[in-house]
Amino acid sequence: MKSKKRIVLAYSGGLDTSIILKWLQENYDAEVICYTADIGQEINRKKIFSNARKFGVTKIIINDLKDIFVKDYVFPMIRGHAIYEGVYLLGTSIARPLIAKDQIKVAKKFQAYAVSHGATGKGNDQIRFELGYHYFGPKIKIIAPWRIWNLKSRSDLINYAKKRNIPIPKDKKGASPFSVDDNLFHTSTEGKLLENPKNSAPEFIFQRTVSPEKAPNKATHVTINFKNGDPIGINGKKFGPAKLLLKLNQLAGKNGIGRVDLVENRFLGIKSRGVYETPGGTLLIHAHRAIESVTLDKEIMHKKDAIMPRYAELIYNGYWFSKERFKLQKIVDLKKNKINGSVKLKLYKGNITIQSRMTKSNAYSMKKVSFEENKSFIKSNVEKFINFHKKKLRN
Repeated sequence: MKSKKRIVLAYSGGLDTSIILKWLQENYDAEVICYTADIGQEINRKKIFSNARKFGVTKIIINDLKDIFVKDYVFPMIRGHAIYEGVYLLGTSIARPLIAKDQIKVAKKFQAYAVSHGATGKGNDQIRFELGYHYFGPKIKIIAPWRIWNLKSRSDLINYAKKRNIPIPKDKKGASPFSVDDNLFHTSTEGKLLENPKNSAPEFIFQRTVSPEKAPNKATHVTINFKNGDPIGINGKKFGPAKLLLKLNQLAGKNGIGRVDLVENRFLGIKSRGVYETPGGTLLIHAHRAIESVTLDKEIMHKKDAIMPRYAELIYNGYWFSKERFKLQKIVDLKKNKINGSVKLKLYKGNITIQSRMTKSNAYSMKKVSFEENKSFIKSNVEKFINFHKKKLRN
């Protein structure tokens, strides 16, 4: 007997991916394998297994990728100080390439002919997922239900679920819910009243940060330790990548740090309003820039700043595995072996203040900070410097 073809579905256990699971079974003569990447989001393993088994799914895979996610995706991005359109720390964008890579790995393991995802037809995630699929599995078919099925609205999905006895959570029965994405690095919230940019974000949507007004009246101090460009410890105590980010999330979140409200320009050309919480990541960006200021020379720092907008845009648009991003990463990491030391931060009611920078690097010299001690050096060089640049002004 010939074995059935297989499809690997990126599955959360929720309503949308449960509907996609049933739809795949009805429209493709194939066995569906349910795949979940654990990158630090809230996961109900019991729900994933029970919901998938209701549809007769026998292969249900949950891979723990938290340390890989932070070490190989978040940390390189922090080294590049990647911020999209001035404010967004790319929490959703950076997660999709890893999920796509691992999903293709699972597909190859089980000799699946196709992969499928639940990204909607108007979002950036469909591009991020599918560019990753193409990079690691160019011969594997991609099934994107939101672009090809006849379900056009939330009510269509609800009716589809009712007819097939798919459980519908109470918050899904009425108006379209907020769209929430979360992982160890961030939480994003979009949709409903947020779609109108004149509306303020209600306090109840925030999940990992308290409001600055309700943060403690006493400041919190934290020291982040760096080695070869990456954070390795907090207050002198070493942590693995995922545990370190979790600790920083907790510290920053309780102090009201890491909230961003923005209207972003999506890759597809539409604008979208989102509210993001990236508490630990916000600390890391501030601390990393601070430790670089005393460990790297001006040329390298300015080169990194010059490429950052393009580097961030590539990540946002789903080009994590592109040759251009790899090339820019090499520039980002040129002198990362020199980025060693510690930065002490003061956290208070949504604000971050650099308290101190400690390093054994010789990029910053106490002997060269005093005008009096460097008077002869300045006098002999400043006129040459001005004359050289006067000529450049005229050219």
